[in-house]
Amino acid sequence: MSAITLVVTNRKGGSGKTSTAVNVAAELAFLGQRVLLIDLDTQSHCALGLGVKLTKSTPTIHGFFAGKHALTPAIQSTQWENLNLIPADPLFEHGSGIKDDFLLRTALTSEGILEQYDILILDTPPSLDTLLLNALYSADRVLVPFLPHFLAGEGVRQLARVLFRVGSNRANEGVRMLVGYVPIMIDKRIGQHKQVSGNVSSQFGATRMLPGVRNDIRVAESFAVGMPVRYYAPKTRATLDYRSLTLSLRHLLDGTDK
Repeated sequence: MSAITLVVTNRKGGSGKTSTAVNVAAELAFLGQRVLLIDLDTQSHCALGLGVKLTKSTPTIHGFFAGKHALTPAIQSTQWENLNLIPADPLFEHGSGIKDDFLLRTALTSEGILEQYDILILDTPPSLDTLLLNALYSADRVLVPFLPHFLAGEGVRQLARVLFRVGSNRANEGVRMLVGYVPIMIDKRIGQHKQVSGNVSSQFGATRMLPGVRNDIRVAESFAVGMPVRYYAPKTRATLDYRSLTLSLRHLLDGTDK
């Protein structure tokens, strides 16, 4: 059975994409899913969050986009069972590399990677370039983390226009991405948080809103020590929230329509 590809994205930086991608990947792997996390963001924080050490010679997703090697050699094991990583190259220049919006989708199929995993999770850059488009053209599902602030709400609406563009492309015919939205660092006691989350829910549908993740310093601390938060602080509220999010997300992932 072919893997489901979940893209974690938001056009606005600092919206919790990487912390969500890493911790959802860890939760799914803990539940027994074979997970491949692909880091398309040149900040290369997924490797940090999983404690994976890279060298200048380590194959990366960006090396693949530069035409230096195939995709499979870039797959790295992690210390966490069922969880592998294709890391990013922090020296890669956005806008460089092969200009083909379907390069990743083609390689995932031709190299048999989709058959080796249950789910692929793609962490994306906020820039609208061929890296983001490659991710979206590979997607079965899209998860949009957002901070419940006014500007973040605008970022969600900008992303919706990009998703419409991708979904309308004839080369992508037959694939309808299901999109879920998750508020990050939410505090329901704050009026603006409730308002922005409510606006997103009203605009895109309450059924697409997933359980939020509360603010917790342990998430940042867990990246500093190279561990998903469930292993660093298993009883903290962030761990509980990411567990709840992941369980709800599984219903979205298991949906039969795309």
